[in-house]
Formats: sequence, C-alpha cells, structure tokens
Amino acid sequence: MKIYKIIMAAAMPLLALSMQSCLDFDEPADEFQATDVKLDDEVFHGKADEINYIFQPTEEGMDKAIDNLDNYFRQTLTGQYAMRGGKDGDTPGPHAYQRQFSLGPDNYAQFTTIPHQDFMYGTLTSTYDISLDFNPGPNSSYLIVKNALAPILNHPDIDSIPEMKAIYLLMLDYSSQEVADLYGPFPYIDFKANREEAPFTYNDLRTIYVNIEANIDTIVNCLKHYPTRPDWYKQRVQNLMYRFTCVNQDQQNGIEGMDTWIRLAASLKLRMAMHIAKVEPDLARKWAEEAVTTGVVESKEQESMLSPMALGIDHPLLEIWKTWGDARLSASFESLLMSLGHPYAQYLFTKNSDPIVNTKTQDVLPAGTRVVGIREGSHTGQGQSYGTNQYIAFSSLETRVISKAPLYLMKWAEVDFLRAEGALRGWNMGGTAEFFYERGIRNSYVDISTRVHPTFTNTMEDYLQLETPYDYTYVDPTGETPDMPSVTKIGVKWNEGDDRETKLEKIITQKYIAQYPYSFEAWTDLRRTGYPRMFPVLNPSDGDGSLQYGDIIRRMPFPGTDDASLKDINETGLKALGGPDLQATRLWWDVDRSNF
Repeated sequence: MKIYKIIMAAAMPLLALSMQSCLDFDEPADEFQATDVKLDDEVFHGKADEINYIFQPTEEGMDKAIDNLDNYFRQTLTGQYAMRGGKDGDTPGPHAYQRQFSLGPDNYAQFTTIPHQDFMYGTLTSTYDISLDFNPGPNSSYLIVKNALAPILNHPDIDSIPEMKAIYLLMLDYSSQEVADLYGPFPYIDFKANREEAPFTYNDLRTIYVNIEANIDTIVNCLKHYPTRPDWYKQRVQNLMYRFTCVNQDQQNGIEGMDTWIRLAASLKLRMAMHIAKVEPDLARKWAEEAVTTGVVESKEQESMLSPMALGIDHPLLEIWKTWGDARLSASFESLLMSLGHPYAQYLFTKNSDPIVNTKTQDVLPAGTRVVGIREGSHTGQGQSYGTNQYIAFSSLETRVISKAPLYLMKWAEVDFLRAEGALRGWNMGGTAEFFYERGIRNSYVDISTRVHPTFTNTMEDYLQLETPYDYTYVDPTGETPDMPSVTKIGVKWNEGDDRETKLEKIITQKYIAQYPYSFEAWTDLRRTGYPRMFPVLNPSDGDGSLQYGDIIRRMPFPGTDDASLKDINETGLKALGGPDLQATRLWWDVDRSNF
C-alpha cells in the first residue's frame, strides 16, 4: 500500500475577498477558540449549534452586533465561493474547482476522464491512481469553507441575529455532508466548534449525519419564526442576506424572506435520508417524510446555486476543458447518452476536434465525426496539446452551454428524483414515483438561460417515450481498448408494470444525467445503488491495491498524513471508519446488500 504524505493545514488563513460581489474589505478578523461540546442522545450541543430565536431583539443591540461582525460577514463569502471552486477569497475559478471536482470525483462518477497523465503540480497515471498532490483537493476546499464559517458561528454576537447564524450553520453542514461522503469520518464536531489545534477527534459518519439532521431541524424552526419579527429587524436581516450570501437567486429574483433557505435545508435532509435508506431504512423514511412536510425545492426559482451570471464569471469547467485540455468525456457517459438518445450527446458535448488514429490499424477517425469518450482507467498520453497527445481530440464541452451554467448546490431535478425514489420505497413524498420521475427529466437541463432550455425541453417530450435503449457499441478510435457493447438495458419511459429494481435503475440513471456536472451526488448514488450501469474501470491496480477489475472506488483515502494527522487517524479515525484506510473500504451508508 502506498504511503501518503499529504499535509492538511489545521487552520488556513482567511484572506480578503476581491471585488467580485457587492462588497470588499481590508482586514480579516481574529479567530476564536473552540467551545466544549457534550454528547446527549447522540447529538452534540456546542456554541455553533445553539440558536436561540425566541427573544425580543432591540435595534441598538442588533446594530452593535452587525458592526462587531462586519469582517466576519465578509469572510463568509470566502467560504461560500469555496463550496464550488473558490480560493483566496476569490469567486469560483478553475484551479480550486479542478482539485475539488475534476481530478477525482468527476472521474470516480465516470462523467469524465483525464486525457493526459502529466500536470505541472503532479501526475495521474489513470483514474484510480492516488495522486499525493490531488487527493486532498476536496478537503482543502472544505477547510476554506470551515475556516470562513466556524468563527462567526462561535462568535457571541451572532446570537443576536439567529437567522444569519442558522444560514451559515446550514452552509457549513451542507459542505460537511459532502466531504464526509467523499473520505468518510473527519473531526466534524471539533471543526464546527472552531477548534484550531490537534489532537482532533474523528467522528463516524452516523454521528455526523445525525448531528447535521438535528441542526437542520433547529435551522428550520429558527427560519420559520422569522415572520414574527418586527419590520425593522427583518429589513436589516434581508440586507445582510443580500450582501453576505450568494448561494441562491433570491436577490436576482427579488425574493425576500426565508423560504428558499428552508427549502435548501429540507432538501439536504431529504438527500441525506436517501443516502441511508439501506443502512437505516426506518430513520431514512422519517427524515424524508419530515423533509417533504417542511417543504423542499419545487421550482427553478427555489434552487440553490452559485450563478456565474450573477458573479460575473464563467463556469470553471470552461477553462479546465477548453483551454487547459484537462478533462474529456468518459466512454461510459458517452455510451449511456447514446444508448438512450439523450440530447446531451448533441447539446452538451462536441464531436472529436481533430483526427484520431488507430495505433494498431492506422485507420483514421476524421475530425468532427462523432461524440467520443475515453475509457475510464486508460493510460492516456502526455501533454495538453493535440500535437503531442491525440487524446486531446476526444469530446469536449460546448462553450455556449457550460459557460454560464449554474454551480448547483441543490437542483430542482435532484429533489424530484429523490422524491421519486422515496415514493418507490413506499414513503409519503406528496406524489407518485412516476410524477416526480417525469418532472425531474423535464427540468434536468444544465443551462438555465432562455437561449438553450426551450429547445432542450421540447426534445425531452420525445425522450420520455423511449421504451427500449438503442443498440450501441463503444468503439475506441485509438484501438487501445476493446469494443464495449452498451451496458444500459433500460429505456426511459415509465412503465408501472416494471419491477422495483428496474424502476430504481431508471430513476437513478436519469438522476445521474440530470446531476451533471455535480459529481459528488452521482458518485454517491453509484456506490449505494450500483446505478447507472457503467463500464469497468481499467487498471484499478494503479490505486492502493485494494481494488480488482470490476470494482468501483468506494471512498477517497484520508487526506491528512502529516504526523499530527496520522496520530489522530490512528487514534480515532480508523475506528470511526470501521476499516482500513483504503479505496475499497465502504462507508457507513454504503452497505453490500440489496436495494430493497
């Protein structure tokens, strides 16, 4: 097994934001020491979790709190940007986004393949290779989120503005759920309490999930109390939200109040419920039905996202794919889209940009011939230009679609597919599996702009009627990998007579397509359900030795292996994980049993 030497900073500096939002500032605020936390019925109660929203505010007290927290509010934007590829206080950009998504989870979900092995700051031999430079990427982004939000959550003055505390706690918990599902246990309680020095205690995934869910209930109760506040108070809070939050569309749409935040919280709870459906089905049903009763995302206006249009940026994938040549379509995704005749095959991805030569027969695939992906795990070429590496000619992204595509936190289509799966399991989701499945497909488009989605939406009506998949065989134009008949054996049309497993496969397959390019949830679904069906990843032995041909990676290895982190991992991390620190070790919710 490889020895990893990845340094995880325990406390990253909070840097000043650039003038990309509605504000800027000069100096970062001092950080605060951690507060003690206690275990009570599996839920830890600490300063960050306590939200006392039943009190009578005063204008003087609130204004004082706002003044004292000014730098802290500004720093929270650093964390929000980091949720989707921001660093150093800047809005999302390609460098951090690539390390957070493109070099790992995007490939594990089999959305993409990296077309070359050499990078300026490291190498990736193939999909399951563990780069000492890149493996900690998602965790590094999480630490920026944590270091931007934990200080304000533990500052006494934030208690005077409980709604803002609730919103920032929601963001921290959202990111905590994401990173837990990538690596497994981590010091969630210590991090939330803003503890700055080792030793840190690793919490197991069940503890993390249960505490996040408890926080969500508190957050929802707090935000539902908001309408009872006096007008002067609500005016100040609304101003703070517009200035210091950027993960929804409320300001652009002129929406006031807490409804969007409540729906994000409830939708996160629904997502978590579905993750644990196999390991704790009764608890999963309880959470899911409570989430739907609270009110989840049910329109495009209620989605949570970082909007490139609002931030004045392009989606980071544009530079990663189009300028750097660091990602290309995967063969599995190509095969899936072509087998179902999905419009993404023509709408989202380009045909090969240049001729591709078969190294064995010397046959040539002319430029512009087909949408073509690279087999996951392939030993690709060297260099980022077509002149030295013909893998660069494989299918890229369409610029006009991806350039202003939202960086979603919670997409309406995802929520509908979650409800479809819940209804299939017999839970009360407020409608039938068929209804949510079909509505999820209709609203699954990547680009929200009117220039693209009407045509896409019209096309989807025909797509919804596909009874059986098209006969499709993937052919590698380089000749380096064998032909692969499609593993997709289901159609799209909902048939009530199908068995539950077939229905689940349809739901997760369409959810997978709709999630693109958000790979975290797609990879989670692949692990917990086995869907959608994908080609086996080549060369799994390039990883840590725990995976065989036909296996999928179950988790990323722990990101911190400096001496202090190794000590914490050995003392509490491995016990919390319940197995060795390997790619094949399953997380708590990833149980090896039937889906029903």
